[in-house]
Amino acid sequence: MEIRKIQVTGGASFIVSLPKDWARAHGVKKNDRVGIIDRQDGTLLLTTKTSGEQIQRTKDFDITKIEDTTCLFRMLLGAYIRGYNVFHVTSDRRISPAVRETLRRFIHAAIGLEIIEETSTSLTVKDLLDPGEMPFDKAIRRITSLVSNMHKDALFALAYGDQAMSQDVITRDDEVDRLHWLISRQYNILSRNVFLAESMKFSAQQGANYSLISRTIERIGDHAVTIATNNLNLIGHKLETPIMDTITKAGNFSLDMFTDSVEAFFNRDILGANKNIDTVRELKDMCEEIEGFALQQTGAVAVSLGYIGESIRRVGEYSADLAEYVINYLIDEA
Repeated sequence: MEIRKIQVTGGASFIVSLPKDWARAHGVKKNDRVGIIDRQDGTLLLTTKTSGEQIQRTKDFDITKIEDTTCLFRMLLGAYIRGYNVFHVTSDRRISPAVRETLRRFIHAAIGLEIIEETSTSLTVKDLLDPGEMPFDKAIRRITSLVSNMHKDALFALAYGDQAMSQDVITRDDEVDRLHWLISRQYNILSRNVFLAESMKFSAQQGANYSLISRTIERIGDHAVTIATNNLNLIGHKLETPIMDTITKAGNFSLDMFTDSVEAFFNRDILGANKNIDTVRELKDMCEEIEGFALQQTGAVAVSLGYIGESIRRVGEYSADLAEYVINYLIDEA
């Protein structure tokens, strides 16, 4: 850390000089404007970026060096989540149909992307979404609604042997992933652009918490998919009433835990979050009952019931994790 003395001019104004190396590196000249942000921790942030506009970041991909299209897809998605805005894919030869299909998969997997330039040897994809158009609160409420409805429909499909509903739950997981990736991306963008964060009235610390919460909700969505997938193995097998009643009770209980944890977050309710953590013990007892029923079965029925009970239990445990995040997030206000 470089230490500089404060000077006073005109008897009222405090002045500190800027390091020459920093000014030259950022092209700062006489009469240029710089932005100063007063942080809550008492520090001042100095930046040459004086608007809330999104910083354009370009990531180049030379596909002559990336033969595996699955790897290319993961790299594109990683760049998207890290906050890159422009994705430039080039090759020293004609781009193959497999690579073009990978680009289309990437565009459909993410939110706000479009191809803006295309030649036989290059493709450019750009993010056209303004971060301010999808604030964190709105995105979290949307992903919560999606996951909650997936669980409700998975339990309904199990009770009524509805194959189409189970398949639909599995398909909807793609939308959950898209929203989770967007929330992670928003956090990475705001952590690099403090003026944008200021304009959205959000801090990097808040964004980190929302990203963590989103990740947990996404995992809860994965367990809705597990239940729906195992439902398909039970089509044609009539479950006895005590088994179905226990699964329904436990499933609804875990779903209530999930929604209660999210509402505790939005309502800034530490006591409600704490109460929700304690209820996981009751859910575990119900899931042990499901496990006991599974052990009485054979073949695919036994295995599927075991997976369903385990997923219900994991939903409750993840919901308790969410409640713990709420307490950690709100403790400064207590």
